[in-house]
Amino acid sequence: MKKLALAGLLACTLAGCNQQTKTESGGATSATASTKDLASLFDSYWEKNNKLFPLDATTQGDNRYNDQLPNDQTKAFRDTLRNFYESYQTKLKSYDRNSLSDNDKVSYDIFQYEMESRLAGLKLNMWMMPFQQFWGLPITLGQYGSGEGIQPFKNAKDYDNWLGRVKSFPVWGDSAIANFRKGMAAGVVLPRALVVKMIPQMEALVVADPTKSLFYGPIKKFPEGVSADDQKRITAAYKDAIANQLVPTYKKLGAFLKNEYLPKSRTSTGISAIPGGKEDYTYLVKYWTTTDKTPEEIYQTGLSEVKRIRTEMERVKTETGFKGDLPAFFEYMKTNPKFMPYKTPQDVLAAFEAIHKRMEPNLKKMFGRTPKTPFEVHQTEAFRAASASAEYNQGSTDGTRPGIFYVPILDATKYNTTSGMESLFLHEAIPGHHYQISLQQENENLPKFRRYAGYGAMTEGWALYTESLGKELGLYTDPYQYMGALGDEIHRAIRLVVDVGMHTKNMTREQAIKYMMDNEAISEQGATAEIERYMAIPGQALSYKVGALKIRELRSRYEKELGNKFKLSDFHDELLKDGVMPLAVLEQKMDAWAAKQK
Repeated sequence: MKKLALAGLLACTLAGCNQQTKTESGGATSATASTKDLASLFDSYWEKNNKLFPLDATTQGDNRYNDQLPNDQTKAFRDTLRNFYESYQTKLKSYDRNSLSDNDKVSYDIFQYEMESRLAGLKLNMWMMPFQQFWGLPITLGQYGSGEGIQPFKNAKDYDNWLGRVKSFPVWGDSAIANFRKGMAAGVVLPRALVVKMIPQMEALVVADPTKSLFYGPIKKFPEGVSADDQKRITAAYKDAIANQLVPTYKKLGAFLKNEYLPKSRTSTGISAIPGGKEDYTYLVKYWTTTDKTPEEIYQTGLSEVKRIRTEMERVKTETGFKGDLPAFFEYMKTNPKFMPYKTPQDVLAAFEAIHKRMEPNLKKMFGRTPKTPFEVHQTEAFRAASASAEYNQGSTDGTRPGIFYVPILDATKYNTTSGMESLFLHEAIPGHHYQISLQQENENLPKFRRYAGYGAMTEGWALYTESLGKELGLYTDPYQYMGALGDEIHRAIRLVVDVGMHTKNMTREQAIKYMMDNEAISEQGATAEIERYMAIPGQALSYKVGALKIRELRSRYEKELGNKFKLSDFHDELLKDGVMPLAVLEQKMDAWAAKQK
């Protein structure tokens, strides 16, 4: 899984804008003028959006606001957002969509969707639950401020910028506690099982000695060029900020959660248990899947997909000659030493490189357009390997930083080949996230709000769809690798059942954990972490399977409609070339493409 920053809007380079239909001279609403104005609208929106969300700006490499941390916990901030989105929604309506190029029509549709979605989100009461164990500023701040994350620490100004950001954290913490208290009064509270996990997260950042703090990390590795005087000044300032701003805030948050909030937290599992929870979930399902599918539709899809994939697993088990039942087969795959042939981390990395090499000839048949951004496979750094999953980190648009597929290897001798190495590489690396994200970032015909967009249903849907290409790419010839891929696929199908089950059908946390363990090879610890993630961010886990099924549906439709005019490489190229978008916009764009092929 690759987490992208929230979509923002940047200036449009609009190559191709001058290829608009000519109108009579003097026409006040010519298509070309309209397109240029539209580019200015996107540019203006992006500038204001980055000021409102400076952490997102930092993520995108816009470092102008690296010293800022707005208090997004206030009603005044939410009112500012509402006015901001409404004003741009109104401005967009002044453009004649029919006069735009195909590319700008897609931009128009995505922007319209984005404004509607953000405004609808502001009507919810979820601001009364400011963070949880999976996402939220107290966790994000640690990732940014450790010196190992996105916030740059390249010179003295960078170090001073971080101090500016930290200065605002105590006020944010007080406002978050005030919102939690409003939630307590209204019955809008988090499940107890999650609060129990949040308390040690806060307490872990409380230290007596500032030099032992996570936030002291940047001081331990000053870059060349920071003078001795600056180093001395900055070191003293960081110790002061840790002791008097960061530690007291984390201490206060931890004590509040433990002493006040935990006793008022709920024993129920799903969000439907809180006032307005049903409406919250309806919104979140639409937000994460970018569809109008009902929770019940998604639940039924999940049940049928679990049944279909289990049937295929049974077939593969029989093919291998294994005599026991599926759980016994899972155990055999997890524990048999023959599936753990590696001796060093380099052996594991080499095995992933070999997967890449093996499918390269077939990749050329399936993709006419490939990224210029370089690609590398790295072992995950030791300091974070224990809690990390395999992941893809996008490269820079200018190609100076490659896209990197990170593999955590705690003990190479226990790295299991049946864990779905081939499907993992397809999803996180090539042609999954690396192709999709790199091609999107490299496309200068897109306004930057689209170049850096992240719609989970298409981003994760594409990556999961690419797992299904294994056999066509010359992989999955080994039944155990194919079994690993089926394990990855059923995991995404199970999510549809447990997410909807917990949030609309009173399925308990314990029932969800059991359902997951009954249907895939996962430990109780692993299943618990997964289920608690879905409790914390309802609906997010639906995006993968819903997106992949839509892409597969479109491919099957066009193969049938176009017959011998259908070219798979053309389908993939068209799907990826305009970046990610809501699935309804994608379907409209792809239908127009298919009509042209006829």
